Amino acid sequence: QVQLVESGGGLVQAGGSLRLSCAASGRTFSSYNMGWFRQAPGKEREFVSVISRGGLASYYADSVKDRFTISRDNAKNTAYLQMNSLKPEDTAVYYCAVDAERILTTRPARYDYWGRGTQVTVSS
Repeated sequence: QVQLVESGGGLVQAGGSLRLSCAASGRTFSSYNMGWFRQAPGKEREFVSVISRGGLASYYADSVKDRFTISRDNAKNTAYLQMNSLKPEDTAVYYCAVDAERILTTRPARYDYWGRGTQVTVSS
């Protein structure tokens, strides 16, 4: 079991940056792939990025590629999402999640545990 708590969200102007953190409880964090998702009002939860257990492989949605960077520090049981060049369309609640699948997945239903989310609002 993993408990996840996101932080680092806030209000930022277009073109600005934020770094989201996801703190995990327990000592099993390294057993899971770590994903970031986001959900805007009235829309389905959307894949953003995922990183493998050891942090050596990652994948990004086209909408954030070259702007966002996912990372993790298993010793600290923490994952991060560095968001640069933010756009108004990035506005959403951002969630971290973990899954125990052997292969990286972008599907929310495959993830086992979720944080409660942190709001990111990008103004124009």
